Amino acid sequence: MTIPDTPFGARVRERLRDESFVWLTTVDEHGTPQPNPVWFLWDGEDTVLVYNDNRARRLDRFEAGCRVSLAFQAGADGMGFAVLTGRAELAPDAPLPLANDEYLAKYRTDIAALGGDVSGFAQRYDVPIRILIERVRGF
Repeated sequence: MTIPDTPFGARVRERLRDESFVWLTTVDEHGTPQPNPVWFLWDGEDTVLVYNDNRARRLDRFEAGCRVSLAFQAGADGMGFAVLTGRAELAPDAPLPLANDEYLAKYRTDIAALGGDVSGFAQRYDVPIRILIERVRGF
């Protein structure tokens, strides 16, 4: 497992399990970083699943497999940040959002709070991306 078996690693695992969003950063065709807040599911090991907007320009980079980072915001004191880096690729074998009970349980209320319904969200955010975590840093 990539996440260290340390107090810091325990905090990272807690955040992966409990937090609602993480910043996913890719780079655009010009090499400019493009951070986006995303909802996610952690598999309990080294993989994170994210559903992407089917109109997002970054999808072509995922098709080829690209390097990405996931970052949790630090606390108000600037402490407690975590950055996870790894490789992202399309995950055609992953269930679509409407068929992913764990995802719906975690985000159904958030989807409703945005004024949307689950089926509308699932039609737009229907491209599953799997991110393999390779490195973790922070404190």
